[in-house]
Amino acid sequence: MSSVIGKNIRLSVFGESHGEAIGCVIDGLPSGVKLDMDKIYFDMKRRAPGRDKTSTPRLEKDIPHILSGVLDGVTTGAPLAMIIENTNTKSGDYKNVMTVPRPSHSDYPAYVKFGGNNDVRGGGHFSARLTAPIVFAGAVAKQILAEKGITVGAHIKQIGEVYDSSFDMNGVNKETLNDVSSKLFSVLDDSAEDKMREEIEKYRLDLNSVGGVIECAAVGLPVGLGGNMFDTVEGRLSQMLFGIPAVKGVQFGLGFGFASSNAKDVNDGYEIKDGAVSLKSNNNGGVLGGMTSGAPLVLSVAIKPTPSIAAAQDSVDLEKMENATLEIKGRHDPCILPRAVPVVESAVALGILDIISE
Repeated sequence: MSSVIGKNIRLSVFGESHGEAIGCVIDGLPSGVKLDMDKIYFDMKRRAPGRDKTSTPRLEKDIPHILSGVLDGVTTGAPLAMIIENTNTKSGDYKNVMTVPRPSHSDYPAYVKFGGNNDVRGGGHFSARLTAPIVFAGAVAKQILAEKGITVGAHIKQIGEVYDSSFDMNGVNKETLNDVSSKLFSVLDDSAEDKMREEIEKYRLDLNSVGGVIECAAVGLPVGLGGNMFDTVEGRLSQMLFGIPAVKGVQFGLGFGFASSNAKDVNDGYEIKDGAVSLKSNNNGGVLGGMTSGAPLVLSVAIKPTPSIAAAQDSVDLEKMENATLEIKGRHDPCILPRAVPVVESAVALGILDIISE
């Protein structure tokens, strides 16, 4: 199993949900970057569980402990290693899934691939808990990008049948992204929060879960980052994003909306504005031919409902090779969207930092 990604900025994630600790190693970071730990702690708090009824009641403070690569708060250029201790595990809750795989979870393919030796407690290395190190690495990446004039931010665009406003794909700016990233429940229209919470609560009370969409944008990118064919901005960012558990779809700009459109309506025309080339629209989400176009980078990520729910589900007993009914114990999110926003931001920030470091 390899949990390493990146060409120039390489991220390696390790640990299991119920192991002693989780963490990461980041290679390739520039030296001399003074880290604002308060900003890192805030992003960790945005992702951390146990805040309210929209998330799992498992309470983890998720305080990162830096082991190397930082001296007096400044990056040294050496690999940056970090761990987060797991302090609130209840492994006994997972005894009944050792041989009865959870529907829509990694349990069955992992059982076959690793000969039954995989750690299923809390999902093991397949757990969304492993996104905590990604958020740490992304928080570092966002600070480096900020020094280069690049800002990344995201919000909950949809939960179930409830929608937030969307980014102005050709007009989203740094201030908007910083504002939405400063919220623990990240929405553009604050009135959407209560409606989304009500939607989540409806599914929680039904012993169920609900999915949704996160929209992410980056501004300040120069023209021409990325490449064609197999080195596109879309391809490299998508690989990062699909490393997030529960991500089942990624689209840039209009994405699948292009399928029902015509070129006259959706082609992004050019104009000279303030003495420079500018796009009149940004339906392609800031990427043309696999390269950044100079317009804001805008993408959306589809998140499936959390597969671990309390309602009874159909499964099989892998030892007895017979049908079984599974009732999952443990603590799980009725909706992962509120906590997934900083994870999506982090994946995009890391991907962009990797691309611009060439």
